[in-house]
Amino acid sequence: MIEFSEGIYTFYVYILTNKRKTVLYTGITNNLHKRLFQHSTKQNENSFTAKYNAEFLIYYEKFGWIHKAIEREKEIKNFSRNKKLELIRCVNPNLDFWNHLFEM
Repeated sequence: MIEFSEGIYTFYVYILTNKRKTVLYTGITNNLHKRLFQHSTKQNENSFTAKYNAEFLIYYEKFGWIHKAIEREKEIKNFSRNKKLELIRCVNPNLDFWNHLFEM
């Protein structure tokens, strides 16, 4: 039997905010660059992110297995706002926008 310690795909759990940093949105994707573009261009005009202008990446985690990413997304979504901010500030103390990391 073959066992893989890492998956062959990449999945991201990410947190977006708006320009004033008043909104936190947690999502999951297998293509962060494409997903950030979709959020920034408001491709789904009725979505939460479009309504609240949440398009700025401030946090992400990378996974090799989809079930681990889904589990983590659910966990973060259940965090209080303060706990989400603590998580973000561990790696991004100033809540800087990271969209440039995924631009082409």
